[in-house]
Amino acid sequence: MARETERRKQLHNKVEDLKGKIRVYVRVRPLSSKEVERACAEAVASEGKQSVVVQDKKNGANRTWDFDQVWAGSELGGNTQEAIFKDTGYLVTSAVDGYNVCIFAYGQTGSGKTFTMFGAGGVGGGMNTATGECGPGAGVAPRAVGELFRVLKERQPQYTYNVTVTMFELYRDGLRDLQARHGDGAKLVIKLAEHSGTGLVVVEGGIETVANSVKDLVDTIAAGADRRAVSSTQMNADSSRSHLICSMVISSTNTRTGSVVRGKLTLVDLAGSERVGKSGAAGEQLKEAQSINKSLSALGDVIAALTSGSAHIPYRNHPLTMMMSDSLGGNAKTLMFVCASPADYNTSETINSLQFAARCKDVTNSSVAGGAAQLQALQRELNRLKAPENGTAPKKPAQLGRPV
Repeated sequence: MARETERRKQLHNKVEDLKGKIRVYVRVRPLSSKEVERACAEAVASEGKQSVVVQDKKNGANRTWDFDQVWAGSELGGNTQEAIFKDTGYLVTSAVDGYNVCIFAYGQTGSGKTFTMFGAGGVGGGMNTATGECGPGAGVAPRAVGELFRVLKERQPQYTYNVTVTMFELYRDGLRDLQARHGDGAKLVIKLAEHSGTGLVVVEGGIETVANSVKDLVDTIAAGADRRAVSSTQMNADSSRSHLICSMVISSTNTRTGSVVRGKLTLVDLAGSERVGKSGAAGEQLKEAQSINKSLSALGDVIAALTSGSAHIPYRNHPLTMMMSDSLGGNAKTLMFVCASPADYNTSETINSLQFAARCKDVTNSSVAGGAAQLQALQRELNRLKAPENGTAPKKPAQLGRPV
């Protein structure tokens, strides 16, 4: 009896260890030149390393949120590309270890999402693709690529690897393959993880490219990013008008045992939410803005369902949430960058972004190397051991995306 009790305790602790929350990092950029010309005051600042404070003049009070990390101010104050990636690199290692990892950027248009994710000059800007070393302006994506191949090289010859990359954009609610030439794209069908043979979200008809080096991967991502839909608005001279989703699947084979582990690293640069009155969107840009806001609303509905413990998670309500369904709930290690403007002119949008981020922080995932099967097996065994004690039938394994 004592041995069975100890076994239940061990299983319970192991299940608890597999739980993980979405980590949320907040980055407040410096005032832009347009905001300086507009004589905007700074209404957003960091308070220590984990708190952000917004002067809410509308309600006559300051509002404070706590997150995992907060950066604000200039590069001299530590708000650098290198600093924000310092605590992010371990996630790349997790993807090599067989975990499903997602890093995504969220915020209003012009808040610095694309700069954070890709950096100055695009994904290859300021990067030595021969060595994987990055200059000060390089963003999360090139740094992640460099770290990925550093880890792979470090683990040779015990393991051999295969890295494949896919790149898609969601534009006007339609999915586009950024690796397909114009007019050559096949019909794309999104298959959720539960219906795919890999246990990951798969896009049937999409192009999958093998990357054997830093240069291969950077060149592939850069070529795809160049095909992304952008245009100029009153809020942002180079506004992303689509959501960009870049996924790398890393398959590692143990050279001694022949066992294979598959992990996934997904980088997502979301298009920014916008108020049409501020951005001046009209005509096609207005339709783009409406589509962007619609998709972000669907993302909000998924987060709300995950945090409330709903039995139904509305991933199928929009292609964006379908594409991110293996990144937000269930078997995922997820990091969210919330990018914000410090200007009082944008206080309302900044508060909305931080409120959304606070809800994301309450999502609990079950991160398991190699997929969700391990967690479900542990839960079944734990329920089996509990059943004789309380006279109840074993419970069904917890659904992905819900706390166990």
